[in-house]
Amino acid sequence: MKRVSLFGYGNTTKALAKKIPHAIFYDDKCLKPFKDENGFMIKPSKEFDPKYSDLEIPSPGIPPSNPLIKKAENLISEYDYFADEKPIKIWISGTNGKTTTTQMTQHLLKDKKSQAGGNIGTPLAELDSDANIWILETSSFTIHYTNKALPNIYILLPITPDHISWHGDKDEYIKAKLKPINMMKEGEVAIVPEDYKDIQTKAYLITYKDENDIANKFGIDIDKTRFKGAFLMDALFAMAIDKILFDRISYDKINLFRLDAHRQEELKDNKNRLWVNDTKATNIDASIAAITRYKNLHIHLILGGDDKGVDLNELFKFLQKTDIKIYNIGSNKEKLSKLAKQYNINFELCKNLKDAVKRIDKNMLQNDVALLSPAAASLDEYTSYAQRGDEFKETVQNIS
Repeated sequence: MKRVSLFGYGNTTKALAKKIPHAIFYDDKCLKPFKDENGFMIKPSKEFDPKYSDLEIPSPGIPPSNPLIKKAENLISEYDYFADEKPIKIWISGTNGKTTTTQMTQHLLKDKKSQAGGNIGTPLAELDSDANIWILETSSFTIHYTNKALPNIYILLPITPDHISWHGDKDEYIKAKLKPINMMKEGEVAIVPEDYKDIQTKAYLITYKDENDIANKFGIDIDKTRFKGAFLMDALFAMAIDKILFDRISYDKINLFRLDAHRQEELKDNKNRLWVNDTKATNIDASIAAITRYKNLHIHLILGGDDKGVDLNELFKFLQKTDIKIYNIGSNKEKLSKLAKQYNINFELCKNLKDAVKRIDKNMLQNDVALLSPAAASLDEYTSYAQRGDEFKETVQNIS
């Protein structure tokens, strides 16, 4: 019996432990060994000794710089552990839109006995191995640690700099996103941005420039879909997967899909003014997409949080072309304010999110739009982007 070590006491490893009941957890937050309510052993990270471990599986969020990763001698990913499972595997990656594309694809393929998981919230250990298809939202973290598992279809949405502090630099982030394409085999399909048209792969490679290019290559009529802006590309990829696998295009079915909260979620205050909760925009590209959607209005934009070490100059160059005022919050608000001065963009430095909403309430005219699209993660002040979005909505609803 292999001696299995699970790095991190999180959702992924907890699900794995139910498949590998003899496994031992090693966690940075654990101060002394204990058994949890399910009888699993959790030990401090410092107690890990590779001499007593035959296999190590990390929680995807643990960075390569972590001492556990550096000590490991038999490291594999969650994906590698389930590499031999029989379902057709669709991996969906990229910087923005992974979640929505995964959900839309599951919506279209549910009648074909598909299941969705991965970074979307359901670990692979909780998916049904008898399903016909696994649709997996796949992060760069997971890909970094994956060396055996491969997708049958790989969808790569556009890439922009993200998770720089985790990967070390932009090139390593991009390298992780492209890694599966290099490894894929003949008969498999990869759909990637045209920037990567020269990548070496045995897979059938389809490249795209934009939404119109995707639609043309798969015979999809954009005018028959109800999705606009950032969500149009997500819908087109889901429909393209359905076309590849089952040679069908269902406009009626895709149009029945309902978007999750926290992505360009519109609401009105008691004065009938438009506010938009786009808290899930945790990087530059996602925020630019949201701002573009409302480009014909004067925008009050709430920015800030944990920007993960990304260079924000690209965002501010874009903001120079818009009718906008920014309200800076979070751990990088001083950095944002310096950039606003440098690029001559109107701004207010705010105490927190609630303070930003109060300031916007005073400044906002009837035909303006207020947009929470932070271009940053939330963990500097919140437990999740959803908690940040919920606080935003509650504060807006309390405007009198």
